[in-house]
Amino acid sequence: MGNPKAFLTVKRKEGGYRPVEERILDFGEVEQRLNDEDRMLQASRCMDCGVPFCHWSCPLGNRQPEWQDFVFKGEWRKAYENLQETDDFPEFTGRVCPALCEKGCVLNITHEATTIRETEASIIEKAFAEGYVHPVLHEPTGKKVAVIGSGPAGLACANRLSAKGHKVVLFERDESIGGLLRFGIPDFKLNKSVIDRRMEVMAKQGVEFRCGCDVSDRIDEIVAEYDAVCLAIGCGVPRDLPVEGRQLQGVYFALEFLKHQNRAFAARHLVDDDDPLSAKGKNVLVIGGGDTGSDCVGTAIRQGALSVTQIEIMPKPPENENPATPWPYYPMILKTSSSHMEGCNRRWCIATDRFLGEDGRLVGVQVKDTATGETEVIKAEMALLAMGFVHVEHEGIVGKLGLSLTERKNILAGSDMATSAGKVFVAGDATNGASLVVRAIASGRQAAAAIDKFLKM
Repeated sequence: MGNPKAFLTVKRKEGGYRPVEERILDFGEVEQRLNDEDRMLQASRCMDCGVPFCHWSCPLGNRQPEWQDFVFKGEWRKAYENLQETDDFPEFTGRVCPALCEKGCVLNITHEATTIRETEASIIEKAFAEGYVHPVLHEPTGKKVAVIGSGPAGLACANRLSAKGHKVVLFERDESIGGLLRFGIPDFKLNKSVIDRRMEVMAKQGVEFRCGCDVSDRIDEIVAEYDAVCLAIGCGVPRDLPVEGRQLQGVYFALEFLKHQNRAFAARHLVDDDDPLSAKGKNVLVIGGGDTGSDCVGTAIRQGALSVTQIEIMPKPPENENPATPWPYYPMILKTSSSHMEGCNRRWCIATDRFLGEDGRLVGVQVKDTATGETEVIKAEMALLAMGFVHVEHEGIVGKLGLSLTERKNILAGSDMATSAGKVFVAGDATNGASLVVRAIASGRQAAAAIDKFLKM
C-alpha cells in the first residue's frame, strides 16, 4: 500500500449526480465522476484489510484492494488489467451494481466505505479512452458454441468462450443485443452506447451476433448443430396482480413501460404524449418498491408525469442500521435512488385491492394499509406493476428441452452448470430466478468455464 493511513485523513467523496432540475429534462446518465486526482485520492482510502470483505462480498471475486492500489499510484493500465481478469464488463457493473463490495468494506462500519464502484467505472472509462481495451485473440479450436440470450450472463459466457478460441454465435430474439441491460435499464443509468462499444470489441474477438432470432421452434436443430449450447434466456415473466380491474387501459407491467421508452430513445424520438404508454400529464402509481420500480419513477418523471407515487407491500426498512443484517452482510436498509430524489411520494405497508376505471380506462387504485386495514383510493391514470419476476416450469426453450424448474435451480449448487440435456448448459437468471447484473455475469463466466472444460474432454 502506498498510504496505509489515508482512511484516517481522507473522507469519502462521491461523484454525485447532475442537478435535479437539469437531469429530469433528458435521459442522459445522471451520475457524475470525480477527476483523476480526486479518484486517486479516494482509492488511497482502501486499507488493504487482512480479510478483504469487499472481495468476499463480490459475486465476481473482484480483487478490489489490488486495483485500488494501482489507481492510487496512477497505474491505471495495471488497474484495468487486474480488474478485467475477474469482471468482463466493468462498464456495466460500475454503473448499475448496488456495490455489494462497499457494503462489506470495513470502513462501512462507520458508513465511510471506499468508493469502490465509482473507481471501477473510472478504470474502465480510462481504459477505453486511452485505447487499451482490446479483443482477446486465441488460436481457433474448431468448436462451435451457441449462446441463446444476450443479457449479461449470455454476453459474459460468449466473451469468455470466444477468448478461448471457440466459435461463438449469440442468438437474441429482440432486435438488438443486451437483454435487460438494453431494454430494461433506463438510459439515465446506462447509456446504450456503452453496450454498443463493448459489442464492437466482442465482434472483433470473433463473436457472431444474430438478432431477431427466436430459436424456440428449432432448439433441437441448434443442439444438434453446435458442440455446446448455453441457455442464458433470463427470467422474463413478470409477476402479475390478478385483482379486479387488471384489464383496464392504463395498467401495465413495468417492463412494458421501460422497454417502450428505451426503444423510443434508441430511435431518437420522444414517446408521443397521447401514447397509452406515456406518463405525460398523468398521476402514476408504481406498485413495487425495488430497483425496477425506481426506474419507472425516473422514467415517468422525465416523460412529464403529473405526480408519481410508489407503494410497497412490505414495511419501511430501517434507515442507516439494521440489526438483522449486520456488517459485513448486505444491509437491508432504506434505499433512496437518484430517481426518488427527483420527486416521488413513497409509501409502505400498502396492498392493492382493485383497479378502478371509467369507460375502460384507469382512474384510481383502491389500496389497503396492511397494518391498520384501512382502505383508500389513490388517484391514478397509469399503474405500473414492478413486483419482480417468476420462474415458469415449462417456459419456451427450457420446456422443449425438458429442463424442470427444480433442475435449473439446482444448477448453481454444483459447479459445472450442465443440464440433463447432454451438451446444454444454463446460466444467469434462467437458473435461480431474477437477480443482479453482477451475479448474472458471474454465472455466465462459470458456465463458460464449464463449457470450455466440456469441449476439451
